[in-house]
Amino acid sequence: MKFTLSLTFCEAADLCTLARAAEHAGFSMVSLSDHVVHPREIGTKYPYTHDGSLRWEPFTPWPDVWVSIAAMAAVTERIRFTTSVFVLPLRNVFSVAKAVATAAVISRDRVALGIGVGWMREEFELLEQDFKTRGRRTDEMVEILRALWAGGWVSYHGNFYEFDELEMSPVPAEEIPIYVGGISERALYRAATLGDGWCSDIHTTADLKRIIGELRRLRADSARAERPFQVLAACADAFDVDGYKRIGDIGVTQTMTMPWYIYGGGDSLEGKCDAIKRFGDDVIARFE
Repeated sequence: MKFTLSLTFCEAADLCTLARAAEHAGFSMVSLSDHVVHPREIGTKYPYTHDGSLRWEPFTPWPDVWVSIAAMAAVTERIRFTTSVFVLPLRNVFSVAKAVATAAVISRDRVALGIGVGWMREEFELLEQDFKTRGRRTDEMVEILRALWAGGWVSYHGNFYEFDELEMSPVPAEEIPIYVGGISERALYRAATLGDGWCSDIHTTADLKRIIGELRRLRADSARAERPFQVLAACADAFDVDGYKRIGDIGVTQTMTMPWYIYGGGDSLEGKCDAIKRFGDDVIARFE
């Protein structure tokens, strides 16, 4: 079992300090979540709560993930970075390819791209991307990203993206893992057949066991069946060593957590750093 520190909702100015604290405490990865704007009026139902209400308030910080990852990579040495998740079809595919590849080069291949298709129609309209085709466009975008990151001349002729030969530099020295988020039937299929792993929402151990079983079934029938597959999960009923061992036994490879929700101290940078250290001492050290 490895541990990922989620820095969702944290202040941008605190991220570098928190990343250094996470590296020192033994976390293997840091994750960031993604939104560009928060409209005052949001008519789209949020899919990850029972009543469709949001888990955050207006003016919650959503720093740009790739600017933030590059900054954190510059002040750390070993810890990896990912997104959980980056709304891929909200963007231009070439801009994404360039930003992620540059972050990979700067960090010396310490990044992964966790993607989702998004849920907020209003945000897609503001960024002038089609909401209805976001899932099908995501599938093509994954193919294009991998082709561009491999280097050399690339052309593509799909249903949504079409271009003649071009090249993009710099490219990473190693493959960039792509993790896929979402809980719909289509999202799980995309994760198992196109991705290098799956990013969870917040689930119980029982939920995770069921979902991981489905992912394994889908993966076994895919062209990527022989490649490693990661499960990055936030578990609602695992908060100690025994709990993390339990979800490791069912196939979770990375636990995503915010230690200040366990120990308190989330209202200050000092409190967050103290919670990170305590989690490292109490939990991560038991897995080394």
